[in-house]
Order: sequence, then structure tokens, then C-alpha cells
Amino acid sequence: MTLRRPRLNTLRIGPAGQDTVVLVHGIATDNLTSYYFTVAPLLAAAGHDVVMYDQRGHGRSERPATGYRLEDFTDDLAALVEGLDTAGPVHLAGNSFGGTVAFDYALRHPGRVASLLAVESEPPTAAWAAKMSGLLAGSASRLREDRTLPWIERTYGRHEARLVRWARPLLQGTTIAADIAASRTPAEERWRTLDLPVLAVYGDTSDLAGTAPWLESLLPDCRTHRVAGHGHSVLVGDPGTVGTLMLDWFGTGHRHRHRTEGLRV
Repeated sequence: MTLRRPRLNTLRIGPAGQDTVVLVHGIATDNLTSYYFTVAPLLAAAGHDVVMYDQRGHGRSERPATGYRLEDFTDDLAALVEGLDTAGPVHLAGNSFGGTVAFDYALRHPGRVASLLAVESEPPTAAWAAKMSGLLAGSASRLREDRTLPWIERTYGRHEARLVRWARPLLQGTTIAADIAASRTPAEERWRTLDLPVLAVYGDTSDLAGTAPWLESLLPDCRTHRVAGHGHSVLVGDPGTVGTLMLDWFGTGHRHRHRTEGLRV
């Protein structure tokens, strides 16, 4: 039985017919506005055809009760790209979980991606699926406690508390945690065949920054860049730096082949 694909809220800005950049946001507390209010206008002003969308269950897209395996998100991206009617391959940028979706799409659809820029992200592996499922289930459990949202607001501010409040129906009313755990993840050796240019951007205080050497050794053409003074929220925390990196990468930076050196900041 084939399930109906949920309706996705999409937004496209910038000149049509130019290099297309598809922006994929993170999970639970994220949606396309994290790009719309940061780097998307900069990319569009530089002449890129910029496509953003709310992933299933997020923002203004439909929120089905089930259907949240990684491959479901990747199939959504595939359908979106297919419907863009672009002349050639697209560039992908993914933040956090969005980067993982972008990695999975690029591996499953070789030739459809010109380059990939991942912000605070990693390719999907079995270890990733177990970790992510645990984080989602733990978050859903903590949100059942009356003290959680007031603590988030006191500690991180009203905006963060509002994002968490919006994420609660997804975390508690769907099978997302169990589905992520059951996701199909490629074997590590398959990532060595991902022969397209990749730039991975990390906040230098993030836990994920330590994966940079592994990623450089795993992927055939991968560079990494660490943004000083930032953690996992580097996209929103320093959109100027991330936007500049994207402009360079989607302009000419991705065309220069690279193997093992990486970039450091």
C-alpha cells in the first residue's frame, strides 16, 4: 500500500533559471524560517534560485501521525527536486537533521546534486539513528513535565520556548522517535562512493565538530570549516559567516577538487 505524500509548504525566491539551491531545515524545533530570516535572501540577491520548504510534520506542512523514517524525508526531498524542473543538478544545503536528509538524498540520487553544504550535520548511520531517536524520545518525555517549558523560557528565552511548544505535537503526537530508529541507513563503505563536493560547517564548540576529521577521511571530496565561538546553532547565531560561506561555495568554491586537507578557522 502506497501512502499519500503529505502536503509540503514551499517557498521559492530569487531569479528563475539560475543555479538552484535547495535549503533543508532541521528537526522538531526548526522550519524554513531559519533560512528565510538568515541566509536565503543573501543567496537570492546573489542570483541563486532559492527553494525552501517545511519538512513533513514541521511548520505549515502536513503532520501525519506516522511516516517519519529518514527515507520518508528523503523521498519528500526527491519529489520536491523532481518538481522543480531545473536544467541541471541542484545544490543542497542542510542544517542539522536537514543535512542528514541531504546526505541521504545525494547518495540515493547520484547526478542530481551539484554540491552539498552541511551545517552541524552528519551522514546517516545506524549510530546516528539510535542517537537521534533517543534524543527525540527524551525530549517528548521531558515536555510532559510542567516545569520544562518555564525552565526553557528562563534559560534560553521566549523564542526558544515558543519553538519547543510548536514542536510538542510532533514529538508527542506522532511516531517520529520510533520511526527514526527504524530508518534505513547506508553502510559506512557506501559513503566512500559519494563523489561530489561537500563542505561541512561546524560551530567550534559543538559536539559535532569532533567528527570533522572522520568525515574528511570518509568522503572522497570533503572540506570542513569551523566557526569560532559558536555551537550547534551556528546558522542562526552567525548567519553572516554562514551566508558568506554559502555564497562562496555555491558560486565557485565547490568547483575546486579537494581531498584530505580540510579548512580550519
